Order: sequence, then structure tokens, then C-alpha cells
Amino acid sequence: MATAEAMATVADKAPITSERKVPEDLETKLPKPYLPRALTASDTENVNGTWDHKHNNMSVLQQHAAFFDLDNDGIIYPWETYRGFRSIGFNVISSFIFMIIIHAATWLPSPLFPIHIQNIHRAKHGGDSGSYDTEGRFIPANFEIMFSKYARKVPDKLTLRELWHMTQANSVAYDFFGWAASKFEWGVLYILARDEEGFLSKEAVRRCFDGSLFEYCAKVRKGTAGKMA
Repeated sequence: MATAEAMATVADKAPITSERKVPEDLETKLPKPYLPRALTASDTENVNGTWDHKHNNMSVLQQHAAFFDLDNDGIIYPWETYRGFRSIGFNVISSFIFMIIIHAATWLPSPLFPIHIQNIHRAKHGGDSGSYDTEGRFIPANFEIMFSKYARKVPDKLTLRELWHMTQANSVAYDFFGWAASKFEWGVLYILARDEEGFLSKEAVRRCFDGSLFEYCAKVRKGTAGKMA
């Protein structure tokens, strides 16, 4: 049996380990929390992922991107990204800017700047939260750790300041693209899903990871959505 010392999560000479606490009881709330989930974005409140969300046998990262594949051909073109952002509530200027930023980062040498959903795992960059693995699966433990470390004011919500601290802490030295991409992604999510008090909820973040948040926001704009769980 492991000793208490072997299981310690705080080192006295590394104060940061005390400041950024990690959960020690995940296995009592979530089966195999360190097991990467290929199909569902599971957390302690949603062990089976988002209720009534169709994964279509896509990885969680693919599901995140698939909302913007408007014609379901497996390829996201700039005009689809623009229309997708418009459908979830962003204005013309913001949607156009987001489209340019996202597709300018594509590595395929094509004048149409396509994003291939099958290869979306290649778009994973440095400085992220680690909630996706390098194959696009979702790692519940890393997701829970993100909130345990950085959600100080409210345990299951993040403020803008806490988001900034998180992205700073996750940044990799000299990885300027990863730093910018992380700030951009979390900034867009905060604008989209923050509540009236300026918090970004754990549930909104989780549903962003599997793309169901985008579907919900689009339905809200159409007046066909129920209350988000």
C-alpha cells in the first residue's frame, strides 16, 4: 500500500503546489477519471457525458469542431466557420475576424484554407489545459484539475482573471502560437458563455469541449432550446 508521503500532492518547498490544489477523491465520484474518453466529455456531475448529445462515433475533439461542418462533408471551410459563429450569436465583424484567425492557422497548402475534421487532432497546440489528449480524447481528470487549481472564487466557475491565470500557467516557453491560440480560444468562450455575474461555468466549459454548447446556443437564438443542465 502506498504511504501518505508517496500520495502527497503538496511539497513544502514548492508553495505553488499548495496554491494550486488537485482533487484527491476523483475515483469516488467518477469511474477511472484518468482514462481518456474517446466519445464523451465526462466529469463528476456527468459521468456519461452530455445527455442526448449525439457523438456519431467521433472523438470528443472532432465533436467540438463538427458543429461548424454545416454540410457534414467532413471539411470545414471559412464560410462555414463564419456562418457557425453567426448562428451562435456573434456579430458580423466578430465572426469574420474569428474566421480569419482560425483558418489562417491551417497548415494544409490549399487556397480554400480547409479544416479536415478527421485530422483535427493535429490542431492541438501547446499551452492548452490538457483536457484533450493528442488523439482528441477527453481526459476527465485533467478537466477536473483545471477547476481545482484555478477556480478560487467559486469552485465550479471561472472568472476572467482566473482564466488569464490558467492560460498563463499552462503556457510553454517560447511557444508563441500556443500562447496566442489559448488566449483566443478561452477569450471567445468567455464572451460566448459567461453568465450575468461574469463567471464561466464548469458545465459551459465541458459542453464546449464536446461541441454541445454550440448546438445549445444556436437553438437559443432560434428560440427552440430548453434550459441548459
